[in-house]
Amino acid sequence: MSAPQQMHQQTPADTLQPAAGNTALVLFSGGQDSATCLAWALSRYDRVETLGFDYGQRHAIELQVRKPLLAAMRTLKPEWRERLGDDHLLDLSVLGEVSDTALTRGTAIAMQANGLPNTFVPGRNLLFLTLAAALAYRRGLTVLVGGMCETDYSGYPDCRHGTLQALQSALQLGMANDVTIATPLMWLDKAATWALAEELGGTSLVELIRSDTHTCYLGERGALHDWGHGCGHCPACELRAKGYREYRARQAA
Repeated sequence: MSAPQQMHQQTPADTLQPAAGNTALVLFSGGQDSATCLAWALSRYDRVETLGFDYGQRHAIELQVRKPLLAAMRTLKPEWRERLGDDHLLDLSVLGEVSDTALTRGTAIAMQANGLPNTFVPGRNLLFLTLAAALAYRRGLTVLVGGMCETDYSGYPDCRHGTLQALQSALQLGMANDVTIATPLMWLDKAATWALAEELGGTSLVELIRSDTHTCYLGERGALHDWGHGCGHCPACELRAKGYREYRARQAA
């Protein structure tokens, strides 16, 4: 096998140039970031499949919005309908069993002594991407696409570029293939993530993400705010709302 490749570091300028012959597996939770990453992959790769995980998350509502979102994404562009393939959902309840976090228990969200919020689920992205690589191996898919970000984020160490570079090298060595990890949102703030969605799918995609995706850690799916559904107070809602308003402000400037 060739030496481990560099992890994909795409920028918005790259997003509209599909790479012929390439295939991708998108980690698709039903949230804003994963929906944007799916649009990015559909604009770039010839065949795209999606993967979600049921790990006993407190905000399990995200699993309910996945299928309607996928159906709606197919209607936005004819080429997206052609490229979007099978969806997969894996039972990862063992992660919920070994985790004692605010995302897998009914505890209040708070900072921990180690400087990380208790919404951090240790090993989550490492497990997600390892299982994704195993599925991609079987399905003949070459790129794993994830919404990890090191800009507007909660400090999770398994979202950092260095972590994902190391994981990609381990996966390539351990599976004896050239599977790569693409993180198109890695260096984008949330306002730029909204702008990327508009670049990829126009205002129709922005509105779909605003109204139909789910981000709220508490699973709140009540009133539709200007930025989408959610409690408005958890870290995920705060980042999403702040990013949306900055995105609209940049549009108006």
